[in-house]
Amino acid sequence: MPEHEDAAAAGDGAPRPEPLRTFFRIDEIRREDGRVRYRGESYVPERTLLRKLTPHFREAGYEVDVEAVDDGHVVVATPFDRGRDGIPWVNVAMFAATVLSTLFVGAYGWYYVPLAEIQSNPLTLLQAWPFTAAVLGVLMTHELGHYAAGRYHGVPVSLPYVIPFIFPFGTLGAVIRIRGRMPSRKVLFDIGAAGPIAGLVATVVVTAVGLSLDPIGVPAELANSSGPVIRFNNPPLLDLIAGVLGQPTSYGDPRLSAHPVVIGGWVGMFFTLLNLLPVGQLDGGHMVRAMLGPRQETVAALVPGALFGIAAYLHFWRGLGLNESVGLWAFWGVFATVIAFNGPANPTDEDGVGLPRLAVGLATFAVGALCFLLVPIQVVGA
Repeated sequence: MPEHEDAAAAGDGAPRPEPLRTFFRIDEIRREDGRVRYRGESYVPERTLLRKLTPHFREAGYEVDVEAVDDGHVVVATPFDRGRDGIPWVNVAMFAATVLSTLFVGAYGWYYVPLAEIQSNPLTLLQAWPFTAAVLGVLMTHELGHYAAGRYHGVPVSLPYVIPFIFPFGTLGAVIRIRGRMPSRKVLFDIGAAGPIAGLVATVVVTAVGLSLDPIGVPAELANSSGPVIRFNNPPLLDLIAGVLGQPTSYGDPRLSAHPVVIGGWVGMFFTLLNLLPVGQLDGGHMVRAMLGPRQETVAALVPGALFGIAAYLHFWRGLGLNESVGLWAFWGVFATVIAFNGPANPTDEDGVGLPRLAVGLATFAVGALCFLLVPIQVVGA
């Protein structure tokens, strides 16, 4: 039987790393839908086998999992795209669309360029390039932090997908795809924390630059208008940066407004806060899962209730409406419920992350807490 296995493996090019031959008895090798399935029996517990096999199969270009069947086990090796060949057209197209959407929203909503002027000369959108650079700069830095950490640890990750949208920011944020199972809690922590840390650094820089720029003029008809206005309240981190620099975040003259680059910093703070919620596949969920192990699910179960509690407090005790962040927190309560139900990442190696990573994680959550405020967005004058 062993001679037959070796011949079959050699014939179809299926990988046969040393740990597979050492810790697993192979009875049959099959290819199904591009995957390689090794049927046989494991000599060690499934989690131990997976921990032994993962780095070797990844080096060969495969994600690996172990399935228990009635008569033994099946090791399933799935090839992944390393992303080294060709142009990622979907990523490029979504990024280009988001550049356009943020330029339009920035020009029309934050630089007060009349719509008729944009229609007659689309190049006027370029006036908003600082806004676009600020918003996409903080978002892309965040996601590229994840990407760099993933590639460093040999975990297959995609390039960022940036999502175009309309007002008020021209985007819904950005995401990356992580393929396969995390090899360890340490790797899970590094990839989860790299995004918020990189994003916070970019956010502080962008905010400082924006506060140092001159305010922009608000058209008289808008400055004197009594209609509804969307107000973006300052999180503590923004006020802290402004205090250090000795710069105002608002002006007594309604004809002046803070430079739109400051909004890029605000976006970075808001998205960092939401990503650090310790639930499911969010960055905070990855970090807490790595720091606490399976006990993370207990923490995650409390998050939706906390978000619904904030919404209830704002509505019933402070008398605020849906458009004064009540709807925002209620929506995130529903979203957190869904992603908590789907569960966190489950790394192969459950060894702890160690004190240095715990310290980094606590510091990241502490800085992230400075991005929180009960009423981040409200519509006034409605």
